Amino acid sequence: MTGTLPAPLAEIVDDFKAVDGQDKITLLLEFSTELPPLPAGLEQAAMEPVPECQSPLFLSVDDDDRSAVRLFFSAPPEAPTTRGFASILAQGLDGLPAEEILAVPDDFYTELGLADAVSPLRLRGMSAMLGRVKRRLRG
Repeated sequence: MTGTLPAPLAEIVDDFKAVDGQDKITLLLEFSTELPPLPAGLEQAAMEPVPECQSPLFLSVDDDDRSAVRLFFSAPPEAPTTRGFASILAQGLDGLPAEEILAVPDDFYTELGLADAVSPLRLRGMSAMLGRVKRRLRG
């Protein structure tokens, strides 16, 4: 893995590394309940869809202030894996400078150790979320 993880994201990765097996899924489900709600005035219809995700996922990147990029995600409650991944990115990257987000390795999610518990298709969805955030930041 090349690049560096910002401290908030590194802490989340460490949390996942500290648990095994089914506890990783439990932790992912906990993250799914912590996905921040959309701010007033931001409608899902105005957000970018991420069709690579198995469940409907929409994201918005506000990089008006590149020293504190805001990330917003929307996923239905009945899609806990997708919501969990979105919540990891929201909690790990929201509010950080664009340069720090762009430095996150595209495959950082492999460090979560979920490959045995979550389908490769779902993991690619998380990769797609990060990829779209980075694409928006690169303009």
